[in-house]
Amino acid sequence: MKQANILVVEDENIVALSIKNKLEMMGYSVVGTAPSGEDAIIKADLFYPDLVLMDVMLRGEMDGIEAAEKIREKFDIPVIFLTAYTDDKTLERAKLAEPYGYISKPFKEQDLKSNIEMALHKHEKEIRLK
Repeated sequence: MKQANILVVEDENIVALSIKNKLEMMGYSVVGTAPSGEDAIIKADLFYPDLVLMDVMLRGEMDGIEAAEKIREKFDIPVIFLTAYTDDKTLERAKLAEPYGYISKPFKEQDLKSNIEMALHKHEKEIRLK
C-alpha cells in the first residue's frame, strides 16, 4: 500500500491540526490544510492529493459541499466529508457532491482509516475502468 497524500479542509485550526496528526500517525501524508472552500480548490489544484477530507460547514462564501463538487468536477479527486452535521437536509445536499464517505464528528480513528482505505480503493478501481 503506497502512502496516500491527503488534503484536510477544516476551518478550525486546532481541529485541522488534530486530524493532520492522526492521519500522519496512521501513515498518511498530509499535503496541506485549507480553512475555506475557496482555499481547498486552490490547494487541490496545487498539490493534487489522492483524497480530500472535507468539513461540510466552512467559513467564507463556499461551503464544503460546493467545494467538494468543484474538486470532483475539475480534478476527479475523491472527497470524504468529516462533519458534525448529520441532519437530513445537509445529508441530502452532500449526496449531490457524490462523496466517497460521510463520517460524523467526533469520529473513531479506525472509522476514519477504513473510510479512507475504501475511498482510495474505489477511486483506483474507477480510474482503471475509464
